[in-house]
Amino acid sequence: MTWTGYCVIALTLLAAAGGMLWYRRRTRRTLETMNRMLEAAIRGDFSEEMFDESLLSSLETRLARYLSASAISARNLEEEKARIQALVSDISHQTKTPIANILLYTQLLEEQDLPEEGRACVHALDAQTRKLRSLLEALVKTSRLESGILALHPVPGPLEPMLRKAVSQLLPGAEAKGLTLQAEPTRAEALFDPKWTEEAVFNLLDNAVKYTPEGGQIRLRVVEYPMFAAIQVSDTGPGIPEPEQAKIFQRFYRGQAQQAQEGVGIGLYLTCQIARNQGGYVKVRSRPGEGSVFSLYLPQICQNC
Repeated sequence: MTWTGYCVIALTLLAAAGGMLWYRRRTRRTLETMNRMLEAAIRGDFSEEMFDESLLSSLETRLARYLSASAISARNLEEEKARIQALVSDISHQTKTPIANILLYTQLLEEQDLPEEGRACVHALDAQTRKLRSLLEALVKTSRLESGILALHPVPGPLEPMLRKAVSQLLPGAEAKGLTLQAEPTRAEALFDPKWTEEAVFNLLDNAVKYTPEGGQIRLRVVEYPMFAAIQVSDTGPGIPEPEQAKIFQRFYRGQAQQAQEGVGIGLYLTCQIARNQGGYVKVRSRPGEGSVFSLYLPQICQNC
């Protein structure tokens, strides 16, 4: 091979190496641009003015359009949540006084000398009004939790004082129904918001009192695991069929066996929201005729942190 041939080969290799280097640099710049776009999208401040489209590949352009559409969708979703929250708050505010007045007038009617049929109607009116008030209060709480207006503040602490408060609210009703409500003492600690977790435990105990027949037993205890402390509420109620167990945590869902009981079907949903917002979760174990065990899992305090 002549000297000229070697020169041609050398120039070809240099050109190829240069082309590869240019391509790698161009690819790296493209990836760096895409990475900046994704970081901006995660922060929520992405905008198309942040880059020169003439320097982007077709993929970058499509990504830019996708991120723009996603940002618009996210903003629309947040605006819709804010509108729903405002609507629920307005409805709650506007109905407080009428509901309070209805309850007042029902109490006045109960003091009157009414025939048996009239007294039954007054009792039904009072019960339905209280149910409506409970529903509105639950809707306001869930909407505020979902929208982030009400934030939970988990702190490390013992579970025993919070559990005692929840039990004390249900104990009179359980005794009046002929139920045994037993709370086992515990020294367990966890990371939790005392106020909201008390409400979650109250919901579990309230359901147990509602659906456990007279003479039944309800037990509250805490089981400690390596990463979680599980607050367990067990009862000797009718149990829950397996096909319904995943549905009972949905908003407003009520099984066939619960239709005759008072309630609006939002307590378990609210309990799940409270658990999820502080890094926990809720599970149920149940069989028809054998009762149910609801477990509220809360993060354990990290001893090595």
